[in-house]
Amino acid sequence: MEFERVKDILLNQLNFTKEDVDRISFFHDELLNYNRKYNLISKSTENNVWERHILDSAQITKFIDIKSSGIISDLGSGGGFPGIIIAIFTQKSDFHVKLYEKSSVKRIFLQSIIDKMKLNAKVVDNIKLFSNLYSNYIVCRAFKKIPEILAISREIFKKPHKIIILKGKNAQIEINKVLKLQSLRYKMESSITDKESKIIIIDVK
Repeated sequence: MEFERVKDILLNQLNFTKEDVDRISFFHDELLNYNRKYNLISKSTENNVWERHILDSAQITKFIDIKSSGIISDLGSGGGFPGIIIAIFTQKSDFHVKLYEKSSVKRIFLQSIIDKMKLNAKVVDNIKLFSNLYSNYIVCRAFKKIPEILAISREIFKKPHKIIILKGKNAQIEINKVLKLQSLRYKMESSITDKESKIIIIDVK
């Protein structure tokens, strides 16, 4: 998927502004420059960052009530997906984005992006070092399996909150395994970047 098509989806389907896209372009270039020395994303995806990483992350914004306010927590931010993309999108709202990342190399990169772009976001160490946190939304992409995410939600975050998880083709299998052990209020949406991938939204009350 070429840049122009991704740009069109961001502007016309996901409500990003032209300024948002310009800021994402800056982030894209910084990411690739940094990736020459450090492994932020797989080298094999460098030529497809716009679809593979940016658009995949951006679609999460469909499930965030931008008219409200609060905290969005990105667990395992890595090279900034989806946290930085969400922070760019919510910059015009009252949301604060927290990016939890255990790698010091990645934290340095993420903080540099936040500083350069003056985003309403903060980089934080490994999520497992904390407890009793407040967040309206917990977002995860390429983080951990659903049972582990639910355990973090239960043990570290206060209720209520929503969990939004980007998952591959085995999403339903993972959910079914969880349902054998506990009840779960969730819905599953199709990904716009991969017909086999899913977005799982879980309500934690």
